[in-house]
Amino acid sequence: MRARVTAIMLSLLLLTPAHSQQSTNDVRPEQWGLPELMIAIQLQHIKLWFAGKFGNWGLAAYELDQIKANLARAAMRVPAAISREPIERHLSSVRKSIEAKDVAAFTQGYTELTHECNACHRAVGRDFINVQTPLASPFTDQAFPDQVTEGHALARTICATCHVIADQDKVTPAPGVAAPSFADLLRRPSFSDAILRQLLTSGHRRVGPEQGMLNPRLTENQIEQIVAYFQVLKAGQSR
Repeated sequence: MRARVTAIMLSLLLLTPAHSQQSTNDVRPEQWGLPELMIAIQLQHIKLWFAGKFGNWGLAAYELDQIKANLARAAMRVPAAISREPIERHLSSVRKSIEAKDVAAFTQGYTELTHECNACHRAVGRDFINVQTPLASPFTDQAFPDQVTEGHALARTICATCHVIADQDKVTPAPGVAAPSFADLLRRPSFSDAILRQLLTSGHRRVGPEQGMLNPRLTENQIEQIVAYFQVLKAGQSR
């Protein structure tokens, strides 16, 4: 059983856009039996919750798509004839909350979806299987908040004191501060993610013409969020 769970988790981790490069030894979801599909759905159910809780709506939509696809596969393996209308209705409700970026509606929709999962288990004689809203994430290597959104917020709160963040931002730097805009920084050939990380972890006192750039004292996660925001800005400039 442990080997089966490990194989499924590895398969989920390997589900990247480069599907065509999968080797013939990879086990595709279409080949999974009902137990494997249910374990996969349970893992995606956990990720869906934390994605919505932290407002990472892109990830939430992705996990919901995975759940929907695996439920469709599971329905073909259930011996009893069960109407998919209730579960489809709840999936639709969760999707609407994600599209609206409404945390309260997401929480309600997710709870109702979870209840419907348990109702389905009971309908097929698996009443001993009960799922609930996750209490903690087992995915200790995954940050569920939207890195880019968080990075933009940090930039507006901290960096915008001296820098122009983006043309559309209505945040004016402090008067008399001669600091390059983010756009100017991105146009510099020597500017890279590594340079940005080094800059944000330094004391900052030797940065700038007056050697007086303040030290924002960011955590490692906050630094990565700002780096993620810069990466998106850079990608936008290169288009």
